[in-house]
Amino acid sequence: MSPLKRTPLFPLYADEPGARCIDFGGWELPVQFIGIQKEHDAVRRHAGLFDVSHMGEVLVTGTFAEAYLQHLTTNDVSKLRDGQAQYSLMCYPDGGVVDDLLVYRLTTDQFMLVINASNIDKDLEWMDRHLIGDVVIRNVSEQTALLALQGPLAETILSRVTDASLSDLTSFSFISNVQVCGVQALVSRTGYTGEDGFELYLPGADALHVWRTLLEHGRDHGLIPAGLGARDTLRFEARLPLYGQELSAGVSPLEAGVGFVVKLSKEGFIGREALLKQKREGVRRRLVGIGMIDRGIPRPHYRVYADGACIGEVTSGTQSPTLKRSLGLALLDTRYADIGTKIEVDIRGKRLRAEVVPSPFYKRTSK
Repeated sequence: MSPLKRTPLFPLYADEPGARCIDFGGWELPVQFIGIQKEHDAVRRHAGLFDVSHMGEVLVTGTFAEAYLQHLTTNDVSKLRDGQAQYSLMCYPDGGVVDDLLVYRLTTDQFMLVINASNIDKDLEWMDRHLIGDVVIRNVSEQTALLALQGPLAETILSRVTDASLSDLTSFSFISNVQVCGVQALVSRTGYTGEDGFELYLPGADALHVWRTLLEHGRDHGLIPAGLGARDTLRFEARLPLYGQELSAGVSPLEAGVGFVVKLSKEGFIGREALLKQKREGVRRRLVGIGMIDRGIPRPHYRVYADGACIGEVTSGTQSPTLKRSLGLALLDTRYADIGTKIEVDIRGKRLRAEVVPSPFYKRTSK
């Protein structure tokens, strides 16, 4: 059995007596530092700092780089300008999802892709298979650390350790070569928590210094370290998909409700014909929010029933830390996907009452 991989920040976990690590896709990562509820609340009310250095970063360069990414991804890369990023997908010819990712345009012929850690090898093989022209792909994941500072006070905290004009940084934009805590970094504003926040891409050797300095300067603003547990509950409440649950090779972006990043008017991207057909004929199942009526928590892969038949399954579910209610996301037969539809969730052999409810479950009201 291969040893678990560790991020450059692993040594600092020993400084946190409440830190608890788990095997997450082959990485030894903290599921919590203090407690999932406290970390979740901190991000919603103040700020939390996440180590997400396990994510993959891939540089794509060459005069054909844009054309290559137009063919490889579902969103329209030609709309990007230097300093802008977009959420996108790579799809198989049948419309299933290879991975979801972020595309950063550094220059006209240089892009950075941020991909899921568990998919790095698979994604690189897929990307290499479709190379065109002079395009070169370079995996820089091992040299790159990634910190995510998230929450309504994230800008206030980050402004204490950088001279960059953060207020000018709009959603899905970034600044390269920024000094943060005396370290050169790329700073973006995308987020995966439903809150405002920033991502800091920096050399792995500098990660410990930046982490500790941020926590020191953010302490009086309520900043605390946060783990994968809170990251999952935060993204869940905001209905942000997780690859392997809401998205997969067997689930199309139209079924998962992320069709807004599938630009069917764009010619020639992989999966377009299958997705066009699906759009024309309509999807047979759809991702929806569900709320429990009976007492119980819907968990991934729990089956969902209506009219005595299985109509789908839960993809994610938890007791919402913000709303204090058992909620889930489920991929259901479209005939049962309307708001208010009564359903049942099989929880440990018992079919408990639930209903289809509006989602996202949480939306922030201000910047």
